[in-house]
Amino acid sequence: MPWTREQMAERAVKEMRPGFYCNVGIGLPTAINNCVLPEGVMLQNENGMLGMGPFPYEGEEDPDIISAGKQTITEIDRTSYFDEADSFAMIRGGHIDMTFIGGMQVSERGDIASWIVPGGLVKGPGGSMDLVAGAKRVCVLMEHTTKDGKPRLLRNCTYPLTGVGVVDLLITNLGAFSFNNGFVCEEMADGVGIDDIMSKTEHGLDVAFPHSRMIKSARWIA
Repeated sequence: MPWTREQMAERAVKEMRPGFYCNVGIGLPTAINNCVLPEGVMLQNENGMLGMGPFPYEGEEDPDIISAGKQTITEIDRTSYFDEADSFAMIRGGHIDMTFIGGMQVSERGDIASWIVPGGLVKGPGGSMDLVAGAKRVCVLMEHTTKDGKPRLLRNCTYPLTGVGVVDLLITNLGAFSFNNGFVCEEMADGVGIDDIMSKTEHGLDVAFPHSRMIKSARWIA
């Protein structure tokens, strides 16, 4: 079965190391807040919060403590607060070890489009462009296809780009992918096969499956 949102978040946490400072963006990455983190990991919120806790129980929400996605979250015993200028000084200054962001499309070169669907309404790109440029590692969490079944893993992104060649790891509901002259499948969700992944990836793309010693092309999948 494909990974659930929670399983995708748990897979993302495996990329963290003790003592990391990790930014968590809006969308699918917000499930990371409820995961058990390695020792000393601090979650950063671009709003100006270092030390995010899990989502609150019903009735315990504090409207002043929110994530970048405007969801209520909780503090931990080491939480600190600062203004948004200091938050982005952290990000732009290279002090964030990893950022976990949502995406709409990712190309075989690690380009990402994440901030607007052409023709859609949006207030602006938010902090995503700063994050992909300033964080030491970039991990994207997104569904492998759109709601109508169109692939999101592409040769070239068709939406406006957030960053070029910046993605280090892509986690979808079907597996985890790195980049080496194309997509490299590092792990597949339980019960998901190579053909499942290839049939939902843009036709014509090659994907390497090193654990099965196979390179398969989506052009051969109907």
